[in-house]
Amino acid sequence: MVVGGMIGSGIFVMPGQLAAFGWTGVPAWIAAIGGALILAYVLSKLAAARPKATGTVAIVGAELGPIAGVLVGWAFWVSVWSAIAIIAVTAVRYLATFAPPLAATPLALALWSTGLVWLLTLLNLFGARAAGNFQVVTTLLKILPLVAVVAIVGGFAAEGGARFTAHPHPGFEPASLTSAMALAFFALVGFESAGIVAERIRDPARNVLRATMLGTALTGALYIVVCMGIVLSMPAEVIAAAPAPVALFVETFFGREAGLLVAAFAVIATVGCLNGWVLIQGELPLGMARAGLLPMWMKHVNRHDVSTRLLCLGSSCASILILSSASGADGLSGLLDFMLNLTAATSLLLYAGACLTALKVGAGRGAGAAGLLFCGWALVGAGQASLFAVGLMLTALPLYWLRPKVAVAD
Repeated sequence: MVVGGMIGSGIFVMPGQLAAFGWTGVPAWIAAIGGALILAYVLSKLAAARPKATGTVAIVGAELGPIAGVLVGWAFWVSVWSAIAIIAVTAVRYLATFAPPLAATPLALALWSTGLVWLLTLLNLFGARAAGNFQVVTTLLKILPLVAVVAIVGGFAAEGGARFTAHPHPGFEPASLTSAMALAFFALVGFESAGIVAERIRDPARNVLRATMLGTALTGALYIVVCMGIVLSMPAEVIAAAPAPVALFVETFFGREAGLLVAAFAVIATVGCLNGWVLIQGELPLGMARAGLLPMWMKHVNRHDVSTRLLCLGSSCASILILSSASGADGLSGLLDFMLNLTAATSLLLYAGACLTALKVGAGRGAGAAGLLFCGWALVGAGQASLFAVGLMLTALPLYWLRPKVAVAD
């Protein structure tokens, strides 16, 4: 869940997003990975301190009060379905490498992306085990193209690294570090997956910490090699303009067939990531409802113990976002640019709540303080999307007022 939730659309589009930053991307990745590890440690310590809790959001609600729990949980839920919209569009764009009509027009791209969201929603309606088995298979497959990139970059390094200086790239610019770090952090969102579904995991005090820290460290190291290897090995303007930068990189050095193979694996990667996030979008508010933080109708589950209503609600919100990009040629570009920052900002609101909780209960207070500072820095980097994230978070208040006054046990 941790590795599969992190490796998805982010790494396959991030080289293009960070190309303009040049060498600033290296410290940006280091800062983002360091912040993610701090936050992952905080979330894991909270899970260990409250092993019977139904997830991070429930812990925040229990320690900081129900209003705080609802607000940060709802903010993170918004980040999940906004990420689902981005991932679905990215998957179809890579798939269009083989079938161009899928993305021939903004409307076609939006309709096919929406259909993919609902296909994965249907799979998740059959339960967490079915979705989890699919996640294992797609995680193993999606790593293969990234390993190919690592092999190419490793070859360049073995030759003395001349390839990394063959094309001019902007040097380190401190003024751009915050914005670059916020973009890089989006690709790391997903490290909290194990903590969100802690009630589904055996021995969470041990396994959540182990899976979260190891998965975050390994994925972060892979990201920095893949992303910066691609950015520094090719002209910045070429990578920035590429709709499929990873496939273009491999095609440049191994030919068209290899590029198409990578595009195929990119589709697998994004679909696998999309599957994980669809699962999370149902589990997160379900845990909140079972903790008495949301209305009782959200506690309803089918015979597979899946919240049909919540899954469909989240997928409907993602579909609206996707379909809003069909209004014109600039719709998709504007949506992706804004939603990348919105997804990161809404996630950071949950992480900030977790850090405050850690400070209160004494579960890794030093890491909690450092994590809180990182969240503030990253929110600044997200720009105006942070204000919009706060606005969406506040829409949870009516749901809080409609909650049962006394939590009802299942």
